[in-house]
Amino acid sequence: MSLLQRANDAFNINPATSVDEALSLHGSDWLWAVTALYIVSFLGLLAISFSGKESERVFHYLFTFVLLVGAITYYAQASNLGWSAVEQVHNLDNGVIRQIFYAKYINWVVAFPSLALALGLLSGVSWTTIICNIAIACYWVISYLAAAYTPSSYKWGFFAFGTFSWVILAMSTINESREAAARLGIERDYIILSGWLNVLWLLYPIAFGLSDGGNYIGVTAGAIFFGVLDVLMVPVLTFAFLFFATKWDYRRLSIAFSDARPSRENQGCMQEVHQSSIPAAE
Repeated sequence: MSLLQRANDAFNINPATSVDEALSLHGSDWLWAVTALYIVSFLGLLAISFSGKESERVFHYLFTFVLLVGAITYYAQASNLGWSAVEQVHNLDNGVIRQIFYAKYINWVVAFPSLALALGLLSGVSWTTIICNIAIACYWVISYLAAAYTPSSYKWGFFAFGTFSWVILAMSTINESREAAARLGIERDYIILSGWLNVLWLLYPIAFGLSDGGNYIGVTAGAIFFGVLDVLMVPVLTFAFLFFATKWDYRRLSIAFSDARPSRENQGCMQEVHQSSIPAAE
């Protein structure tokens, strides 16, 4: 058997039936390549995590989970799994059945909030702002999922709600969080990271409108578009974070979480001070 022989038999094992617009074999090959990128990035980050200080692993742990979720969701898509048949009502192909991969929305509902959390931890904004940004990111993805599964023109209502939530998220991560990062002396690094992410986030509504939303491009073209965006958003941004993190003072940023617990000696001293402060009973 030739080592170069084609080995992608996903469509023989998991065929796409009852759909007019479906993923092609070349599209599956591309998704396998993205899966491999996620797995390699995950393993690389996992190895790096053990070499860093325990108090400086917050981004290692966060991105490790995001990469692992991305790997399994892209594995599902490359295997031609994790999809539903949805009727389309726009463009010249009105009434056709399109293959909608809900697996990629599972990826985004983890990735988008996690990246919002990473930017929030870095910038030093309040936890109320961070939690709000996480919730808005989830709302954005769920709105797009609802739009993708709506077989009528009302899908654009869900799309509008989701896109508006992205505008709120962009304003928070670019403006408010940047001001907080400036007070910590890391404004330049934060602008680069948040700017990169927000440029990519700007392209997601466009990609959705052309693919799962408007059905202007095929399933394979949509998979390529989203695959490029996801690789630039998660694996690339992951190692960009770690590159800049070598210069950050985690204690000044208040994200050296393992150092926040007082040692046993300090706990004993605190207990003695507390006891000495209690007036003796007469």
